[in-house]
Amino acid sequence: MSTLFYRLHTDRSRDDVPLENVFAGPLPSACWLIGGGPSLNRLPHAEIAASPVPKMCLNLAGTQLLRPTFWTSYDPSVRFHRSIYLDAGVMKFVHRRRATDLVPETTFKVCECPNTFFFDRNIDRGFADFLSPDNVGIVDWADSMVQAIDILYRLGFRVIYLAGCEMQVRPSAAQRRRARAVGVSFTPGKQLQEFLSECEEAGLSADELDALEPGPHYHFDEHKPIRAAATTDAHYFRVVQYLRLVRRSLSLAGMQLISVTPHSRLNDYFPYLPARRVLRSISQRIGDPNCEPVRGLYRQTAIRHSQRLGPMRDFLPHHWSPQGRPPSPGDNGKTPPNVPPGEIHVEAEGFTRRPLDEKLNRLPANFIDPDEDG
Repeated sequence: MSTLFYRLHTDRSRDDVPLENVFAGPLPSACWLIGGGPSLNRLPHAEIAASPVPKMCLNLAGTQLLRPTFWTSYDPSVRFHRSIYLDAGVMKFVHRRRATDLVPETTFKVCECPNTFFFDRNIDRGFADFLSPDNVGIVDWADSMVQAIDILYRLGFRVIYLAGCEMQVRPSAAQRRRARAVGVSFTPGKQLQEFLSECEEAGLSADELDALEPGPHYHFDEHKPIRAAATTDAHYFRVVQYLRLVRRSLSLAGMQLISVTPHSRLNDYFPYLPARRVLRSISQRIGDPNCEPVRGLYRQTAIRHSQRLGPMRDFLPHHWSPQGRPPSPGDNGKTPPNVPPGEIHVEAEGFTRRPLDEKLNRLPANFIDPDEDG
């Protein structure tokens, strides 16, 4: 299968980079997906930043709170920070049409930036095959979060923790108070466009609402006029419904979306866990870099494992002969017939490679080096 990711250069030449599943491991690999919602200010973002799980940031998300491991965007390059593009420590994923954009405040093209990878888009992706290793291109549903989920899947991640992802825009406290004065209330679940329409029907214009203190719309210093905010809220609603409709595809692909964002629209359809509970789980599963001991490790020679661990043994695969016949009893202790050069057979229906087997038996029962041949 050809790779989805590649580097582009200013002369339009291309280098394919096979990144598929490079972040997969023996446990389902997890990644934080960081949105720009105001709740990120109230989450333990410093602990999220220090956790031994990578972070994928969307657009301007994470600004001045945490540094991304991965970054992606859907909008034009001019809307984002120079430091993201020029930071070699941030792995960036952008559509190929952005390759010749100028990096803000520089004369560099995006394709010249370090650790930057491009992809083609697939605008015809359906809900049933949202995630599949057979998909060509990254999904294009005009949304950076959906794009990020597809990228993380192709990189090998199977657990995504959604932080700062309210997926809705609410009127400010001042705007809600003014609306109540004309008999309009904002209730949980109501779309901002519906609230705005009710206000205008009651004689309260969008301009009057804009004259009041806005937001907060993001965790950083930015806000929108209420009509634009209502359009954004409608977009968020659509994306949440898309994700609701792809739950079967997520399940078949082994992908878990877990919200750590209180009061997110996603919490109606996906599991919610408090961020600190997730952080404790990560520490138990992976380890806590902030408190791992170091004294004596350079003098350590014994194997470090749980005392409750039972015996372990690495068995190397064997191959049947082309005729498909099992070995006869007379073959016991001999190399199986038709063994390709260099093959090692440890146990195969009654015959073993005895020199190797004897060496394995001399080692501790719970430690085998499969790369050494006796």
